[in-house]
Order: sequence, then structure tokens, then C-alpha cells
Amino acid sequence: MIRYFVAATVLVVAIAVAVTAYSARDLIRIRIGSVNVAMSPKAGEPIPTSSAPPPPFVGDAPWALSALPECLIQEERSHGAIAYVLEHLPSDARRIEAPAELRYGNCTISVTDDEAYVRRGRDRFHIPPDARFYRVGDRLALLRVEGASADLRIYRRSKLTK
Repeated sequence: MIRYFVAATVLVVAIAVAVTAYSARDLIRIRIGSVNVAMSPKAGEPIPTSSAPPPPFVGDAPWALSALPECLIQEERSHGAIAYVLEHLPSDARRIEAPAELRYGNCTISVTDDEAYVRRGRDRFHIPPDARFYRVGDRLALLRVEGASADLRIYRRSKLTK
């Protein structure tokens, strides 16, 4: 009896699959047809460009001098404990006393007591405390102390500023 029940089940499932496949045969076929185009293709309209100048960069940037290659090029960097970084400060480094104004190309660095302001055109950057500037021959050194760590960056004048 179970044989007949299994055979009947297989027969019913097979008929259901066949009917479903036959009714869905149009869904499986891909039809490609031609379409008439009413107008000739042309380039899109140009996107109008803004005549307004881009907004200036403004903000705190301890790395500001490294981001202005038309003024100064970073040659060296030491980062770590204060004693370690001070070992990398060249022996001929002479501190630039505040207030001072340094010019490199179109960049102006205004040194105050323990911070600095960098201006390039409309861009304005602030180098936060504790920042100390040094002359090392014809190079410029920036020593920043923050907590127990320090960051020393030594720059040379860009060839574009000579």
C-alpha cells in the first residue's frame, strides 16, 4: 500500500512541475527587440561651474608647515619622549624669540609666545601651544611639546620660494 502512495505522490509532483514550467516558459525567454529613437544623440548640457572662489582652509593644524610644500619642505621628523626628541635638535639651533614674523614664499608665520599662526592667501592655520621655532643654518625647526611627548620637524625652504 505504501508503494502505491509513493507512486501517486511522485506522479502528482511531476505533473505540478510540468504545468508550472509550461506556464512560466515566457518568463525564461529573453526577447530582444528594436526600438525607434525619435532624436539623434547629443552631448549633455555642461554643468555650470561656480564663479565663487573656493572657501579658505581655517583651523588648528600642528602639521600646517608640512602641508605647504610651496613654502617649506619637511626634511626630518622625530617624535617621542621629550628627552629623545631634544637629542635630535641640531646643536647649532638658535631659538626664534617671539614676537617674530617669518616669510617663506607666499606663507607668513607669525610666532607668538608659545604658538604660531600661518597665513597663505586666504588660508589661516593655527599651530597650537607649546610650539617653539628654531633657526638651524638656513633651515627652520619646529618643536612641539604636548604632555610627556614631543614632535620635532625640520624644514628647508622650497625651491619655489627662492
